Amino acid sequence: MPHAQPGTALITGASSGIGAVYAARLAQRGYDLILVARNRDRLDLLARDIGNETGRTIQTIVADLGDRSALARVETKLKEDTNINLLVNNAGVGTHKTLLDSDADAMTKLIELNVMALTRLTYAAGPQFAARGNGAIINIASIAAITPELLNGVYGGSKAFVLALSQSLHHELADKGVRVQAVLPGATATEFWEIGGLPLEHLPKEIVMSASDMVDAALKGFDLGELVTIPSLHAIAAWDQFETSRGALAAQLSNNTPAPRYVVGTNAC
Repeated sequence: MPHAQPGTALITGASSGIGAVYAARLAQRGYDLILVARNRDRLDLLARDIGNETGRTIQTIVADLGDRSALARVETKLKEDTNINLLVNNAGVGTHKTLLDSDADAMTKLIELNVMALTRLTYAAGPQFAARGNGAIINIASIAAITPELLNGVYGGSKAFVLALSQSLHHELADKGVRVQAVLPGATATEFWEIGGLPLEHLPKEIVMSASDMVDAALKGFDLGELVTIPSLHAIAAWDQFETSRGALAAQLSNNTPAPRYVVGTNAC
């Protein structure tokens, strides 16, 4: 079901691509916006255009979320602005180099943005939403969360973290009036690919979705009350089966005796 009573949405990575589309769509739904990104010129232009088109109040925060002091400013905004009732954790970075060909410092920066910054912003917003009994957190993950072999393993690991965090948050916060959604896009037509070192034109056209279609699908999934939305997945029964199997497996994962195949001196298969 749709999130009731639009208030203010804070969107990270909002100056282009998926974040900019979220900004436009949420303003059209009646939200005021706080747009967070590094590029001041792009932010100001986007804020002006959306404000003129929708009449909503648009604030901007120029911040590199990989910088602790800049991140702290956004955390403070989430804690103190009681009008904010939607957080869209979209900011992130990726790479298409293999794990062994990647620079460790670059991978550390990836983790700081994709994992640490997202976690801190979630922890800034979540308790405020829970205390008020109203709010929603949308975390942009990736299909790499469940198919880590497709891209760089650190990137896939960071997005698996986002998915796991979202599932755990849903478990803790659903009865407190807080909605959580993890969005797992496939290949999407944004600057992500060029920045990561793989130009978009090198990808098969049949696997690439436009950012507009991706966000529209994700918001429809949000309206439907989905915890996990995979815009490219047509066979939703496959995901349902995956989740059912995962749930059944969970009951078997902790036991006071080792499985027979691990007992020393046996040949159990």
